[in-house]
Amino acid sequence: MQDPVSILEKIFVRFHAAQQLRSRHNNYPTLIVKDEYDVQDLLHALLRIEFDDIRAEEPTPSYAGGSARIDFLLKQEKIVIEVKKTRERLLAKEVGEQLIIDIGRYKAHPDCQTLICFVYDPEGLIANPHGIENDLSGDRDSLNVKVFITPRLFG
Repeated sequence: MQDPVSILEKIFVRFHAAQQLRSRHNNYPTLIVKDEYDVQDLLHALLRIEFDDIRAEEPTPSYAGGSARIDFLLKQEKIVIEVKKTRERLLAKEVGEQLIIDIGRYKAHPDCQTLICFVYDPEGLIANPHGIENDLSGDRDSLNVKVFITPRLFG
């Protein structure tokens, strides 16, 4: 069986290709990915192809006085997926800051051994995606963190 993180990476790398849905036969209604909720909905459908137990909107333990909801928990694999979509007010600096907070929050979750942060950047608003991925990916106090920013418009 293929490693679940490798499966997820393949989904993320090819996620932008799902924009093919914008051109539908006979001009049928389609899904246009314009915000983070659209990314989550499309990603949820793609995750169902490979994973059986996908839990959306799971609560997190309180962290720094607040709690949040996990975008997706793959319970059996002990993987949490955090989804972001860039926009005019969510650029590299803000994405990095939010992911740092998410990393701290998910370290306390009992079902999270790996945190996968998927940042969808269709307009190429992040000039150095490799830099953010390299800075934030790695082992963080026994939490394996991997950041994927796609599509790669700048190499």
